[in-house]
Amino acid sequence: MSATLFYILSLSTVLATLMAITRRELVHAIAYLVLSFFSIALIFYMMGAPLIAALEVIVYAGAIMVLFLFIVMMLEMGVPKAAPKPFLRTWGPAGFIALTILVCTCVLFASGPGMPADGVKFISPRTFGHTLFSGYALAVEAVSLLLLFALVGALYLGRRE
Repeated sequence: MSATLFYILSLSTVLATLMAITRRELVHAIAYLVLSFFSIALIFYMMGAPLIAALEVIVYAGAIMVLFLFIVMMLEMGVPKAAPKPFLRTWGPAGFIALTILVCTCVLFASGPGMPADGVKFISPRTFGHTLFSGYALAVEAVSLLLLFALVGALYLGRRE
């Protein structure tokens, strides 16, 4: 059962990523990328890493995608001028992938997280946080400054003359 779920989630990740790459509308591409990140988070959860799955959802599907949307809105890179497409043709693939991910999520949460592979040491979120913010505090602060600079750069590029 877990191998089948793994292959379904892997296929949905690849399909969502391909759809994100091939979309002309930036908001649609970002929506597909969020679906891809959710699939990856479920794969992490299934492999016995619920903390990494939660970080995947919070950091990538949440914060980074909100930053991308903010930049798109600030730069006003809207939808290209084209004839309107039918709703099902535009959002049908996203709905199918999202439904697949939702079904896999329900199955995974019903069965519980997977077990870590042999030889993998399990640490608690408290230990992970303590290690991250004591041993790697400078790197965490550098990444936060990098994101702040990206935000300020987007504001600068998107400002009105």
